[in-house]
Amino acid sequence: MTPPFRVAIAGLGTVGGGTVALLARNADRIAERCGKRVEIAAVSARNATKARTLPLNGATFVDDATALADIPGIDAIVEVIGGAEGVARALVEKALRRGVSVVTANKALIAHHGLELAGAAEASGATLAFEAAVAGGIPVIKSLRDGLSANRFRRITGILNGTCNYILTRMRQEHKSFDEVLEEAQALGYAEAEPSFDVDGIDTAHKTAILASLAFGCAPAIDRVHVEGIRRVTLRDMEAAEELGYRIKLLGIAELMDEALAQRVHPCMVPIASPLANVHDVYNAVAIEGDAVGKVFFEGRGAGAGPTASSIVADIMDIARGAVYNAFTLPVASLKRPRFAAMAGLRTAYYVRLEVTDRAGVLADVTGIFRDCGISVQTFLQHSHQPDENVQLVLTTHETTEESMLHASRRIESLPTVSEQPYLIRIEPL
Repeated sequence: MTPPFRVAIAGLGTVGGGTVALLARNADRIAERCGKRVEIAAVSARNATKARTLPLNGATFVDDATALADIPGIDAIVEVIGGAEGVARALVEKALRRGVSVVTANKALIAHHGLELAGAAEASGATLAFEAAVAGGIPVIKSLRDGLSANRFRRITGILNGTCNYILTRMRQEHKSFDEVLEEAQALGYAEAEPSFDVDGIDTAHKTAILASLAFGCAPAIDRVHVEGIRRVTLRDMEAAEELGYRIKLLGIAELMDEALAQRVHPCMVPIASPLANVHDVYNAVAIEGDAVGKVFFEGRGAGAGPTASSIVADIMDIARGAVYNAFTLPVASLKRPRFAAMAGLRTAYYVRLEVTDRAGVLADVTGIFRDCGISVQTFLQHSHQPDENVQLVLTTHETTEESMLHASRRIESLPTVSEQPYLIRIEPL
């Protein structure tokens, strides 16, 4: 009889619990496809005494998660603790050094320490797998590593954070403010009590850096990702976007600009006809452009127990079948050190929202600054307002450089008739 494939799971929260449940529910199917049964041999969780209904079937409970790597006969460790440092990092490093393969959903850990972890796996002959770290149940990492690996990639664009996509969707559909929808998302469990990791773009930046590393053959470079969140997006912006034929999405983008790698996360105006514009609520989506395949589009649930467990168990099954592969497709020594594109060189069109005093000559002053900076205005919107109130002006420009746009924005902000910093949203011609 073929011996079972023995796994240890660190973390029994939503994702860890979902992984246990999926391994039990589909045990026969999983065994049929990887040639051996997957057995949960040990687990670790923060609260050992918490009542759980999970089918753990006598698995050993270990208080110290790092001790899972010491258990004889463990074939792989599943790390779903989270966080770039602390216990999660210590466990993964220890396991890989000892030749025990690791499956993780921890995007922060991979984005910050993926290079050294990949090196440790390579040195010991273990596998480091992290399909669940990006886009939940969407198999985008396997697609980049395997199915699309013959391509030279041009660009990857993704809606990679379900919390932000939910907030932007509800703002548009229900005509509510950012703060109102954020509060609702927290009540529903879609947003954390402290939501900065999501709404400030950090989570999307981690995932963007991981996708860029796989597509462009380099180590993750989280410190070279330009990051903006969605806090400044207003209901007025959502309404103006619709009027102009766009929807606002927080996108993670990795692309080559003049052979330099550009990585950026920020709100974008996306044409309504684009598939990305029609990805709603907590769903994620990834669009990949390759020289041979052209454009490929993936959409699905980007978080939650079931979708994330689906990706984790797929990685477990790969390792159970004997798969040993380089974490970032290439051996660590072969990963490139790319030239990174400066954000100032980005060329795109812009949406600009201004709050100004309702006074003659204001628009002329603004358009005069754009003219002096070599920027051509394409459209102009102004809605009715109450007397004695400031006026919100909305402009869109033709394509220009980020450098020129920021220079113009600083000059506009200094005008005595402008009451707050202009808000810019880049228009992506997807």
